[in-house]
Amino acid sequence: MSIRFPVEAKLKDGSPVQLVLADERDVEPLRRLYRVIVEEGTSYPHERLPDPDEFLEYWFRGKSTVAAYAPDRSRASEMAGAFYLKPNWPGRARHVANAGFIVAPAWRNKGLGWLLGATMLEYAKQLGYRSVIFNLVFADNRIARRLWEKLGFQELAVIPGAVRKNDGTYQDAIVMFRSLMSEEREVSSE
Repeated sequence: MSIRFPVEAKLKDGSPVQLVLADERDVEPLRRLYRVIVEEGTSYPHERLPDPDEFLEYWFRGKSTVAAYAPDRSRASEMAGAFYLKPNWPGRARHVANAGFIVAPAWRNKGLGWLLGATMLEYAKQLGYRSVIFNLVFADNRIARRLWEKLGFQELAVIPGAVRKNDGTYQDAIVMFRSLMSEEREVSSE
């Protein structure tokens, strides 16, 4: 299956969403959403919102970035979610992808994370990646870990005390991996 953007889809509750390849129109909506995610402190390592240049480097430069809007980009007031896809390493290992995901609080538990994850897997295959690795899944983020397992990821390693939480305590991080070369795996959409 070849993905062609924009992708029109419906979430579990029937809500329409549109996934688009992000461009300059999406920078500020994504930056506003990322501010919320950074302040939550439960899924990304930033302690503060990156400055504009750091933000572009983190989310756009050298990456394929996909944004989700409901009902679509032209009629949405805010971005519902997004992901980036990039090589995890350069050169001889650039066929191993890395991706990062965010979902706005109002759009959680509706199936948007699953849609973004499933879309990323298909898009990664289309771009020629052979596998996907997540370097830093916060151990306390059980919802994300469960989602990635449903999408066929396995836990490879635990990095003890890798992430400082907002309260000053530390939590482990999980390295998760999925091959894109094996036979098609069944994934449940919950």
